[in-house]
Amino acid sequence: MTGVIAHEWIERLGGAEKVVDSFAATYPDAPIVCAWNDAPDRYAPGRVHESVLARTSLRRHKALAIPFMLETWRHVPIRQADWVLCSSHLFAHHARLSGPARDVPKFVYAHTPARYIWEPELDGRGNGALARAAAGPLRTIDRSRAQEALKIAAVSRFIAQRIERCWDRESTVIHPPVDVAGFDRGDGSELTDAELATLADLPADFVLGASRFVPYKRLDLAISTGLAAGLPIVLAGDGPDAPRLRAIAAEHPGAVSFVSRPSNALLRELYGRAVAYVFASVEDFGIMPVEAMSTGTPVITNSIGGASETVLDAVTGAHFRSEDASELRRALELAVTVSPEACRARAWEFDGALFPGRIRDWMGQAVSDG
Repeated sequence: MTGVIAHEWIERLGGAEKVVDSFAATYPDAPIVCAWNDAPDRYAPGRVHESVLARTSLRRHKALAIPFMLETWRHVPIRQADWVLCSSHLFAHHARLSGPARDVPKFVYAHTPARYIWEPELDGRGNGALARAAAGPLRTIDRSRAQEALKIAAVSRFIAQRIERCWDRESTVIHPPVDVAGFDRGDGSELTDAELATLADLPADFVLGASRFVPYKRLDLAISTGLAAGLPIVLAGDGPDAPRLRAIAAEHPGAVSFVSRPSNALLRELYGRAVAYVFASVEDFGIMPVEAMSTGTPVITNSIGGASETVLDAVTGAHFRSEDASELRRALELAVTVSPEACRARAWEFDGALFPGRIRDWMGQAVSDG
């Protein structure tokens, strides 16, 4: 038996893409269908099938493409398959194959129901007048098509609750794969001379914030945590929120250092050298906290969201419940008391090597390697 893997669109970086990588390795004969592919060298030639949207300017304008995605996913031009496995954070779970394959079993691995449709307060893309007007009809269609899935898996209990609330469906929690082995076993030998120089210029003890520099990641709270505790801060990454973050840093001369676009090897060293890693955003799951724990570093995270499930309060880090300086300082004081060994042990529970077996068990008898 062979099937089809469906994914929204393929980017060069992203946690959802790591899930699809694992799906692709687990089911090597399954073609991958997507709206468009912005990482053409990621998979073997001919394996990825882009939609008609890939040949239009809409591939660069996701918001404008949404109405067309609804119809495009209903006419996936693959006629022979025994199942379809959807990696969905927008409409990929709407996928319907053609001809004889139209009614094959559908399995949905949900990163989340689309936040800017269902919970726009968590995603600014849903706050515009047009988005709000379209949300009602989109919710009706989205909930209806979610009923087609034979089974649904969620990346966290937090998302399982959202799935029940939005789609009126039960789901199985299967945490996404994390390269724990890669972060746990690094020895610094992969660092370039420039990266070694970057590390040498950083303070001996620091609070780390690392992610894409976008507002909802709340890297400003990593700064606030360091300031509350009187510790230097290192922010690693890049993105459109960089000017705002640098402006905040400028108000505290010498307190904040920036490391732009670190490699995995450099990021691993930053994790390992940090007093604590601050992950303040409300996330569906959160891969980076697990990466940090795999280096033995405690994590400070929001008490709401998927990361609060992986980071154990007072065991592998600390949960904060407000943005007050006193609360952030309390969280850091608690986090630094935990055991590095406990952090590493917790991280290994999410190692990517475990993920394929969990997916196979979840899909069950409806799928074989055939």
